[in-house]
Amino acid sequence: MNQISDAAHSYMLFYRKQNNSSMLIYHFSFYLVSFVGHMPLQRPSPSGDRSSHIDNLVRKLGPTLPKDVLKGFVNEAKNETGSINATPKTQQKKGIPIPPQVVMQPFTSKNISRINGKAKMKSDVDESEGFCDLKYGSYCIWREENREEMHDSMVKKLKDQLFVARAYFPSIVKIPAQSKLSGELKQNIQEVERVLSESTTDADLPPEIQKKSRRMEAVIARAKSVSLDCNNIDKKLRQIFDLTEDEANFHMKQSAFLYQLAVQTMPKSLHCLSMRLTVEYFRDHLFDKELSEKYSDPTLQHYVIFSNNVIASSVVINSTVVHAIDTVNQVFHVLTDWQNYYAMKHWFLRNTFRDAVVQVLNIEDPDSYGKATLSHLTLPVEFRVSFPSNDSAPAINNRTQYVSIFSHSHYLLPEIFKNLEKVVVLDDDVVVQQDLSALWSLNMGGKVTGAIEICSVKMDQLRSYLGDHSFQKHSCSWMSGLNVIDLARWRDLDISETYWKLVKEQVSMKEGSALLATLLTFQDQIYALDRVWVLSGLGHDYGLDIEGIKKAAVLHYNGNMKPWLDLGIPKYKEYWKKFLNHEDQYLSECNVNR
Repeated sequence: MNQISDAAHSYMLFYRKQNNSSMLIYHFSFYLVSFVGHMPLQRPSPSGDRSSHIDNLVRKLGPTLPKDVLKGFVNEAKNETGSINATPKTQQKKGIPIPPQVVMQPFTSKNISRINGKAKMKSDVDESEGFCDLKYGSYCIWREENREEMHDSMVKKLKDQLFVARAYFPSIVKIPAQSKLSGELKQNIQEVERVLSESTTDADLPPEIQKKSRRMEAVIARAKSVSLDCNNIDKKLRQIFDLTEDEANFHMKQSAFLYQLAVQTMPKSLHCLSMRLTVEYFRDHLFDKELSEKYSDPTLQHYVIFSNNVIASSVVINSTVVHAIDTVNQVFHVLTDWQNYYAMKHWFLRNTFRDAVVQVLNIEDPDSYGKATLSHLTLPVEFRVSFPSNDSAPAINNRTQYVSIFSHSHYLLPEIFKNLEKVVVLDDDVVVQQDLSALWSLNMGGKVTGAIEICSVKMDQLRSYLGDHSFQKHSCSWMSGLNVIDLARWRDLDISETYWKLVKEQVSMKEGSALLATLLTFQDQIYALDRVWVLSGLGHDYGLDIEGIKKAAVLHYNGNMKPWLDLGIPKYKEYWKKFLNHEDQYLSECNVNR
């Protein structure tokens, strides 16, 4: 019986040092099975699950997995990836559709090794991290990359002692001859509990804590020497294990929810900036002048940006202008919503971008554009697609790609810009690093849109999610971010009308309707841009080659970790932040430059 307690204590110490509660639960469960007659773990149903409200919120943010994760480990759960499953049709496995704007990083810091700056897969993949990825998406890679090592060894030691003492106490207290020992054990448990309730680090611990720890250790040693029924210890260990598992699950769900909330919420600094600019616009609009002759001149180079983020759209324009050989012919059109319209207007009126001009349009204003308006601005939508690297690969080895597509707002372009024949559309999460003038001389061979194709995701691989539609076999999917659009050809083929019809037909798909309608609408109408134009993944992939980043013409921060968020990947933020005006008064006052 002492073997059991010593082994349990060893497992606790080892995995607490690793600061990995999920792995602690996983290995400790197998320790129980091996030492206690190979009895299956039966997790009791908690009477009051305090995390039910978190469950409901997390369920809206991404796919879910069975609650009994340990059972999935033991039985090697089948490939229910909670993603767009792209296996051959003869071997298709059931897939769960991924809602828009849920992005998952496929590789974690534990299964990526970097050799000469390139990311390569390790052979020993941590399955618990894989299930975390499938359930919580990019939160898991962010958590691993930002995990802080715990250096408070005494706090860890006290927690381990408390764990063991609680396991022995119920059995010791039932023995009348050990009443003195049970009293000492109870007293030490209460003292350590009180200390831990007031202290989270070694610095918070009282001066006499070393003496308390030695007393607890001595009492535990005496408890181990008492002959006890192993079944009682086993039952108590199981109870503590269940409580620990529930606590870990609760904090995991809570942390994942807060991560998603931070991703989808405007930072306080950007909200401050928008409000300040809006107020200042109505205080002083004397220099509000329009250059309408340039806005509609088809001989100029017109760039379109859909955005509700002042700083993001400003970085896109500034980075484009800085690297342009000639800016006299550059015209930027920023399409935004009512809430941000006046802030955008004031920002671009008070800031100049060499010889380029900027027009701000409110896409929600029916008085200006009539039918070419929407009830609200929609930005490009991101979908996560996941599929095995080979037919026999388990779910943990899934490859993941991120498909960013046009939103409803893009299909208003021909109506809003009636006098223009060609535009370049830039997402607001890109940074331009080279001159883009070569895009205007492209011969797209009668195609409507020039885009970067993702040939690692074939159209026929998406059939299990999108349905059995007439996709051309082996045709590639494509990305928004940088797109050259022939508006004249768009009007000739009535692309917008085709799209709206398909959306109505696929309305039952909800989130997937836009993806399916867009892919079908532009089938055979995509001109593949050279891949050197765009490097994507800076919003989710920690393993990108730095040399590749420096050479790319356009950097695309697709993913949840946008560069203007605190959650953004630090080593990629510098390529974005250098295009901010660090001397701007409003940026300083709203703490945007930090």
